[in-house]
Amino acid sequence: MTQRPAVLIMQRHLAPLSAFLEGAYDVYRFWEGPPVEAAGDIRALIVAGEFELDKALIERLPNLSLIACFTAGYDGIDVEWCRARGLPVTHAPGVNHEDVADHAIGLILAARRQIAEGDRTIRAGEWKLSTRSITTSLGGQRLGIVGLGHIGEAVARRAEVMRMDIRWWAPREKETAWPRADSLIDLARGSDVLVVACRADESNRGLISAEVIEALGPSGLLVNVARGQLVDEDAVIAALKDGRLGGAALDVFAQEPTEAARWSGVPNTVLTPHTGGATTEAVQGMLMLLLQNLSAHFADEPLKTPVAD
Repeated sequence: MTQRPAVLIMQRHLAPLSAFLEGAYDVYRFWEGPPVEAAGDIRALIVAGEFELDKALIERLPNLSLIACFTAGYDGIDVEWCRARGLPVTHAPGVNHEDVADHAIGLILAARRQIAEGDRTIRAGEWKLSTRSITTSLGGQRLGIVGLGHIGEAVARRAEVMRMDIRWWAPREKETAWPRADSLIDLARGSDVLVVACRADESNRGLISAEVIEALGPSGLLVNVARGQLVDEDAVIAALKDGRLGGAALDVFAQEPTEAARWSGVPNTVLTPHTGGATTEAVQGMLMLLLQNLSAHFADEPLKTPVAD
């Protein structure tokens, strides 16, 4: 094995991390080719949590001892499978949830107040004094939040200031100032805006189903800042085209990058390219936790932020 620990960065968009790792580690990049000759040297994988972890690759790395997730979410990682093989998993919790909540509120405003549409109107030279777009006030709008973790709570605090009426739903009870709906369907049926903010895993894939979308209805706005797999995207598109769903404001998609053609002709949408938590400050925080977890692991010290469940 090499003198310095070797790490393997799995996703190409994490390439900028190399500059911060190369002083202390031998860095390999998976997109440059699987490190066949260095397989015995790799001690840690550095991954983005939304991508499915390649179990076959892990089994070809005999000295792998850590899965270091750069992001807060780790839905692409089978944590129990890793633990059964003695592989701890770390992530970056509590770093970008406030930024994601800001983005969720921005999506609500953009959709309800037609901000993006107004921009397009002016740029197309279609603004006329004879017509004025009348939009919807957020005050008194009923906001339903699916999942009341760090992101959900941050959204609720912001929405409360904006005079929205807040309810939430999650499978487990939680002590909170806001009432919990009896079911997800009940929450959707009683919401003008439904924000998806829960953690994703295999148990809740397609949670926002066609039935939930129908319950939200032709005046409802669906906002997703969690994971694309939580939503039946085909059902959303069909409902938007048919007028059975009022609007959708999405930062995450079933496949990323999502194809532009998929959204061609789909009305009443605001789409952003998974940028909700991508602020300079959040990225710096995630980088700090990644470096601290790697350092602690290779010094046989307690990990800074291991996945707890």
